[in-house]
Amino acid sequence: MPNIAILNQETIDKIAAGEVVERPCSVVKELVENAIDAGSTAITVEIKEGGISFIRITDNGCGIERDQVAVAFYRHSTSKIRSAEDLLTVKSLGFRGEALSSISAVARVELITKTYDELTGTRYVIEGSKELSNEEIGAPDGTTFIVKDLFYNVPARRKFLKTAQTEGSYISDMVEKLALSHPDISFKFINNNQTKLHTSGNGNRKDIIYHIFGREISSSLLEVKHECEYFKVEGFIGKPVITRGNRNYENYFINGRYVKSNILSRAIEEAYKSFLMQHQYPFTVLYFTFFSELDVNVHPTKMELRFDNNNEIYVELCDTIYEILSRKEMIPEVPVDSTPAPKKIVHEYKEPIPEPFEKRRINEVRAAESRSVYGQSVTSAVKDYSAIEPAVKTPKTSTAYEPAQAVTDIQQTLGDYDKVFLTESAKKQFSIIGQLFKTYWLIEFEDKLYIIDQHAAHEKVLYEKTMARLANKDFTSQRISPPIVMTLDAKESEMLEKYRPQIEQFGYEVEHFGGKEYMISAIPDNLFNIDMKDLFIEMLDDFSNATGRQTPDIITEKVASMSCKAAVKGNDKLTLPEINKLIDELLSLDNPYNCPHGRPTIISMSKYEIEKKFKRIV
Repeated sequence: MPNIAILNQETIDKIAAGEVVERPCSVVKELVENAIDAGSTAITVEIKEGGISFIRITDNGCGIERDQVAVAFYRHSTSKIRSAEDLLTVKSLGFRGEALSSISAVARVELITKTYDELTGTRYVIEGSKELSNEEIGAPDGTTFIVKDLFYNVPARRKFLKTAQTEGSYISDMVEKLALSHPDISFKFINNNQTKLHTSGNGNRKDIIYHIFGREISSSLLEVKHECEYFKVEGFIGKPVITRGNRNYENYFINGRYVKSNILSRAIEEAYKSFLMQHQYPFTVLYFTFFSELDVNVHPTKMELRFDNNNEIYVELCDTIYEILSRKEMIPEVPVDSTPAPKKIVHEYKEPIPEPFEKRRINEVRAAESRSVYGQSVTSAVKDYSAIEPAVKTPKTSTAYEPAQAVTDIQQTLGDYDKVFLTESAKKQFSIIGQLFKTYWLIEFEDKLYIIDQHAAHEKVLYEKTMARLANKDFTSQRISPPIVMTLDAKESEMLEKYRPQIEQFGYEVEHFGGKEYMISAIPDNLFNIDMKDLFIEMLDDFSNATGRQTPDIITEKVASMSCKAAVKGNDKLTLPEINKLIDELLSLDNPYNCPHGRPTIISMSKYEIEKKFKRIV
């Protein structure tokens, strides 16, 4: 048997570094978090070749005293905690004392630092955990780290890094997350001598969202502000029109720390479930302050946390976000003209010359558009709309406000003001124009054209009715004659017996008919024109393929599927009384604006946009 021996310090450092320093992005994260802990108000991150060859982090924080510089690079040396008990109440971003030791073990590191009280600074050079230089130098207050040739002495690790462009994108994303987490700090990010991000550090969270994500997203936000016994949360969530096919736009920060949490993600996505299409994820920037103890010492990257009261936190957050989404009228307005207009300076308005017979009508349009909002005239904003580009996606690296941003808030106010379409009083003023393509209903109300998708609307009504019956345990069945007899295999029989209570809640009555035969004698009473046998088999298959999902999730998906199949389809001719009944049923719902799969049930187009399309308004 080989002899057991203690590894030398250099090998220990390289092994330990593998947990903390996964790629250049890890170096940036650790050093920027140290800069934040040092009380910095301005931080600059500069990289070259994706951070593989060069990283420089400069801050104006408190600096490191000369006699502590070398100690800072020892493993498990930190100024953040003193005992294990401090781990449950840690307030700083760093605390493990591993970052500088790990980085210096696999890179060439140069440190220049100076405290406020010292007359001169310190320059410290360390490569592969070996100290090369420690000298006095003139320097400004704060700290600068220069990290070169990452993994120069670990070629196997360097080999598995991705391209410089990809590694640079990871760093860019991390800097954006850090900037979002601390809007009171000015962040500057330079990639290959080009400034990609520069935030003001004015503390305005909406400003930082505009800088990073652009105008389209920043103009479609809903504010969140809630406090309960477990946590306080503030920030913004995106309207359902802002979605992505992954979770990259779900941002949440706990006590100033960017983290990933299954509990928080599931709660957010559950709240959005009836507002988004499947496999789409929302936009969120949420800032949490937790009052209970947190365990952040789960992983060396400090990206994971453990909570007390997981269930209570999940329910509270889900209900909070759902309530905010439910009390807004989420009818997306569709501009008729999607062609970007040429940029114009928004400071002068020239009256267009209308056709002679149009003068009176144009005055009426303008009078309607300039209605007072909260007692203030918005005529000037409406006049300037023609000089504003349509909302197009702004690059995430945008660092300057566009001229049109000045009226963004007014446009949002106008959007929020129009909240009266689906109300009893408004319905009395509807003018139903007719059915388009035997699928869409056109309704005129005030100065807008509303378009209702009859299938999505009916599907939503059936879904809400079915879910309400499930919640109230008053699901009813209809008897069928002759009954449906089917043969189930062993797995299907197992699923039937395991989930029989849930299946019977739907309204099914199923009896064993001997051997592998089963008889369905009753079905849910609101399903028509559906193959009941196929639907029943589908449901058993869903249960068998659950792969850890909770039963309520499967039930909800199946209710959505059943509602979709039972709803009226496109090309189904509806009468006027039928559409009136459908609108009445929509009025009774908390969220009538999206079908169970997230598609919109109603969209609108303003009279103003239609006038522009026909060149009646220039």
